[in-house]
Amino acid sequence: MEPKAFNSATNIVVPSSVRHRAVPDVPEDVDFIMEHLNDPNFDYHSELQSLSDSSTEVFELERKKASDAGSFRPSEFDVQSRSESMRHSTASGTETQGNAFEYDDESPYAEVRAAVSSVDDPTMPVNTFRTWLLGLFYTVFIAAINQIFIMRYPSVYISGIVAQLTALPLGKALERFLPTTRFHTFGYTWTLNPGPFNIKEHVLITVMANVVVAGAYATDIVATQRVFYNQTLSRTYEILLVLSTQMIGFSMAGLLRRFLVYPSSMIWPGALVNSALFNTLHRTFGKPDPRHISREKFFTIIVACSFAWYFVPGFLWTGLSVFNWACWIAPNNVVVNNLFGTSTGLGMGLLTFDWSMVAYFSNPLVSPWWAEANIAVGFVVCFWILAPILYYSNSFFMSYLPMSASIAFDNTGMAYNASQVVTNGIFDIAKYEAYSPAFLSATLAIAYGVSFASFTSVIVHTFLWYRRDIMKRFRSNLKDERDVHARLMRSYAEVPQWWYALLGVVMLILLFVTVEVYPTELPIWAVCLALFLAALVSIPIGMIQAITNQQIALNVMFELLAGYIIPGKPVAVMIFKCVAYMGTNQAVGFVGDLKIGHYMKIPPRLMFTAQVVAAFVGALVVTLTQDWMFANIVDICQPGQPQFFTCPSTAVFATSSLIWGGIGPQRLFSPGAMYSPLLWFFFIGAVLPIPLYYLARRYPLSYWRYINIPVLFAGLGSMPPATGINYASWLVAGFFFQWFMRRYHFRWWMRYNYILSAGLDAGVAISLLFIFFFLQLPKGGVSVKWWGNTAWQNTADFLGTPLRMMPSGQTFGPSTW
Repeated sequence: MEPKAFNSATNIVVPSSVRHRAVPDVPEDVDFIMEHLNDPNFDYHSELQSLSDSSTEVFELERKKASDAGSFRPSEFDVQSRSESMRHSTASGTETQGNAFEYDDESPYAEVRAAVSSVDDPTMPVNTFRTWLLGLFYTVFIAAINQIFIMRYPSVYISGIVAQLTALPLGKALERFLPTTRFHTFGYTWTLNPGPFNIKEHVLITVMANVVVAGAYATDIVATQRVFYNQTLSRTYEILLVLSTQMIGFSMAGLLRRFLVYPSSMIWPGALVNSALFNTLHRTFGKPDPRHISREKFFTIIVACSFAWYFVPGFLWTGLSVFNWACWIAPNNVVVNNLFGTSTGLGMGLLTFDWSMVAYFSNPLVSPWWAEANIAVGFVVCFWILAPILYYSNSFFMSYLPMSASIAFDNTGMAYNASQVVTNGIFDIAKYEAYSPAFLSATLAIAYGVSFASFTSVIVHTFLWYRRDIMKRFRSNLKDERDVHARLMRSYAEVPQWWYALLGVVMLILLFVTVEVYPTELPIWAVCLALFLAALVSIPIGMIQAITNQQIALNVMFELLAGYIIPGKPVAVMIFKCVAYMGTNQAVGFVGDLKIGHYMKIPPRLMFTAQVVAAFVGALVVTLTQDWMFANIVDICQPGQPQFFTCPSTAVFATSSLIWGGIGPQRLFSPGAMYSPLLWFFFIGAVLPIPLYYLARRYPLSYWRYINIPVLFAGLGSMPPATGINYASWLVAGFFFQWFMRRYHFRWWMRYNYILSAGLDAGVAISLLFIFFFLQLPKGGVSVKWWGNTAWQNTADFLGTPLRMMPSGQTFGPSTW
């Protein structure tokens, strides 16, 4: 009988038939969750045996160690590395708190072994002039551009992967042209060019870009106060509000490290994708490959093609963007426009020729197909089945409204006028009783219900699957982790907890000053409550994102709570929601980037500094950019804005502030109120994970392990302002690339998929900027008026025509409210 190797990482016998493979020049697919989500009893032995019987190549990107223990072949640490996938795990003994235990030489997770190097060079320069120059460049550029894009529909945003792909050639250029002269400043020797541009500099630059990609949530508060409540704001108030809410969540990250960064089980699929791409780019950069088109060339071609093509749906024939073809055939048929419309309909036409519509809320080439499939099921059930049932049965008087809209309506079918019920920023009950109750479109009402279900499903799902892990992590730290990456990271000084505490105290003082000095009507005790809620849900939200790569948004729940505890104060409710939501979001995002640093062996203190600096600069940039837009773009945030700067996220924000902070949840959702049946979604979200948990445990290798209820509900959080066409086209693109191409053209998918996603985003962004600044913004602008640009606007879909028209002077709904 042949001898079998033993792997201490998994405590299983490795079949000797598993043969070592050659290393490809593409990153390993890292959606580890495909095999392990909702499956605590996963059979590793069966998985390894299946590998030995499979003809699929096993790809590893780690450095191959020499046969003698503890020695390595001489080579650059900067390049991609690999190791044998299934081999005996040598270990090094280490004393921790008086108890000796062994560190594993490999991660226990195959996907981590495939994407992350198991060796490190602590002497590699990271804190360099090039790092800060390029890092700040991307921070300013991406923050400004994405702030412009977020106020437009359709839109696209510059993702971190664009910075990741472009920073390497820029860094290599600086390596070539910057002088190597050494300077002596205060006893510190430094140089503009310390040598070859290395992978750690590249990582830190990309992390700084990632910090500002999503923009600042508080800018919607400022826009809502300007546009919907006609409040005059000072620049100081704007900066203090954006800065404090954007950075206070970072202080919580210090407590989350032991739960979300140190444990090897928190793999962060997004971080693995980044790590694999970093290694691949640095191994192949500048090296010709006669068998394939290089990634750099492929990226350049895609950017050029995407840039050129966007002129068609984005300027010359805008009908191809919305592509509501059925509405062109029957422009006055309300039912057809309800179902196939892309402005106020359900978008059942499936297709669009505009990448900014496809990737409006997420890039479909990045999320794994199993997650997209969960979202697909939720979308079809909630918005293509339940929404029409409610609408055509005139539930909640929905037939008098457009099928899909992100705003509230009054009892005449017109947009709800917030100024009619608010006096000096405070809800006026007398004005409300004289005006109208608020009515929600079918999709907006369901969206609120889905948010309720998302909240309870997260709590139940986390309790079922991770309760023991959470309790265990309260008593652990980095020294208690046994995988190789924990051992390598011990070479660097960890960030002391007081750094996080000091940052939190400073931001808390700024936040207190903001809510007290300026007329926000938000008491300090409410700020403290919002921060407590943020800290409370950060662990379950972070664990789900670390495992599924899906972010769970609880902003509606925070609004609901704020509406009860500080009723009648819409501005206060907006800020409460922002503090709680961004506290959670920024804390989880911060530790996600720390995990990238953990994998790539970036000094933690430098990671902390880079993220804080990037967030500080980004907050200033987005505030100034938004102020410039309000000063220079005519009719911004108005429905008929010529360049489509209609501020869709701000419209949702404003509607939410009116519903939760003005009228209040007690008048809309409390038992006996009009929309109280939506409270059943709390029950649905709490119950659904339970049978699925037991089915996954009973049948651990079945498809039950792919069903994730929090992802199913939370993935619908962009609807509205997103419409059916955004989700439908996103799902079609995801199915093609993340299932078909990945399954039948796996080598191509691994080599080019992420490059394609970044190239499409970058090309559309550059084209959109060119069209706006050079064709539309100059005085008078340039427009192309013909059927292709006007036909889709002359439809019941675009005009928001409801199924039941209200005669002039009459109202619908209850007689008293």
